Amino acid sequence: MASFEDFKLNKQLLNAIAEAGYSTPTEIQQKAMTPILAGQDVMGIAQTGTGKTAAFVLPMLMKLKYAQGNDPRALILSPTRELAMQIEEHIQLFSTYLDIRTVLLYGGLGPKTQKELLAKGCDIIVATPGRFLELYLEGEIVTKNLKFLVLDEADKMMDMGFIGKIHRILEVVPRKRQNLLFSATMSELVRKISGDFLAFPTVLEVTEQATPAKTVEQLLYYVPNLKTKLNLLQHFFKDETSFHRVIVFCKTKAVADNIFGYLERKYGADEVRVIHANKGQNTRINSINSFKEGNVRILVATDVAARGLDVTQVSHVINFDVPIVVEDYVHRIGRTGRAFQSGTAITFCNPAEEYNIQKIEKLIRQQIPVHPMPVEVMVEKTPYDEKQHIAREIDNQKKKDNPDFKGAFHEKKYVIKAKLAKQTGWSKPNNSSNKKSKGKPSRKK
Repeated sequence: MASFEDFKLNKQLLNAIAEAGYSTPTEIQQKAMTPILAGQDVMGIAQTGTGKTAAFVLPMLMKLKYAQGNDPRALILSPTRELAMQIEEHIQLFSTYLDIRTVLLYGGLGPKTQKELLAKGCDIIVATPGRFLELYLEGEIVTKNLKFLVLDEADKMMDMGFIGKIHRILEVVPRKRQNLLFSATMSELVRKISGDFLAFPTVLEVTEQATPAKTVEQLLYYVPNLKTKLNLLQHFFKDETSFHRVIVFCKTKAVADNIFGYLERKYGADEVRVIHANKGQNTRINSINSFKEGNVRILVATDVAARGLDVTQVSHVINFDVPIVVEDYVHRIGRTGRAFQSGTAITFCNPAEEYNIQKIEKLIRQQIPVHPMPVEVMVEKTPYDEKQHIAREIDNQKKKDNPDFKGAFHEKKYVIKAKLAKQTGWSKPNNSSNKKSKGKPSRKK
């Protein structure tokens, strides 16, 4: 397929596509649009950043054509608010010349405004599963006219524990409908839900499962501790020309806040923003918009932003922490190298994180190139508390792989006890001793 005209889309859609700056369909769009237009159920597996959203939005808009009635005819379910907003933006972009009404439903704010929008009538609902079910059970949504049901980022939905809500939604939507499922990876839970959800689907696997986009260069740095990670981060940010729009991913809200505070002191409040689950919805939206518009150079985030953040000119993604859920690595680095552009993903790895790096490399079926620490970066000595924390993490990882492993701390404890007994002359109680002396230590002469 050389252009979008080959799909026989109507003139209104083609004009909107051209104005949005799209000229050549991506691989997933080329493979998915024809079967969707033909009314088939489709399961699409493709890397993040390859245009999955347009792959189902364009044929859906082509089939819906214009506003009709008050009840929704299409439901798109998304795991996060950020991704739901991103999908709704795409719909608005492509339906510029169409009379199509879209309502966005998500939690984190009061439902009053959303109820008012539903009452005015809509054709497409884009929603997170929890808020959709809440409003449905309150009688605000009528599902009898639904013709399309889309699960986007199905693997993330399963990771976030939405499988129960998805099954509940499947019970309240019409049986006769077209189903579309899109995901970046194919986990066992995704296979399970696809069996319940899709009827004889057309399966489209554009790339090998969980393969990072070829436009993303991956780099790995072995960094001994937190302070050295901060030194390396600061070293990269000195190059303002190359590192002009950067997302720094952290594994917890506390780490994200600490990194944000550090960068804010270094570069000023105008250069950096932070988003995570504890931030208010308006704060998150404003931070993402500022980053998209180029007003903010650095966005610090937890994995809440690993999906649904579509910014075409992200120069670098920096994994300050290696993700605990290994599949999230693919989604994190997919925030760069989007829309045929190149990008770089840099990962910092301390000794306790090497375990997850091995799992990530097994998942993506390639080794991440290791780069030496730049000579300009000061390698700090690991503080005692952090050293203990890393050792405990490594112990826990070994216990996962070998339940009989007692741990270095366990062995160390008994070595210390043995040394102490030798020094003081105390011996271990003799189990064969009589009742009076049983359990009492005897002093060696």
